[in-house]
Amino acid sequence: SISKAISGSMKKSIEGKLVSLFAPTYLDIINESYMHSVPKDSETHFKVIIVSDYFKGLSILEKHRKVQECLSEELKTGVHALSIVAKTQEEW
Repeated sequence: SISKAISGSMKKSIEGKLVSLFAPTYLDIINESYMHSVPKDSETHFKVIIVSDYFKGLSILEKHRKVQECLSEELKTGVHALSIVAKTQEEW
């Protein structure tokens, strides 16, 4: 499929941190770098779809902030764009 993700080190780092902090019931990390003007096999643009009860009681903005804080190192070291869909199990 077009959205097939490259299983590179940045994707693995993102996955490890999100699983560790949020214990998601659903997680999809899609490398969307191919849609941008970057070298082949880049890991610069990602979409994260995460479902976790960690997000209960948080606004959409607060959910996004939590994910961004969790991935602050990746955002400083190569990830230029991060699209986030964060929901509770109930919202999913």
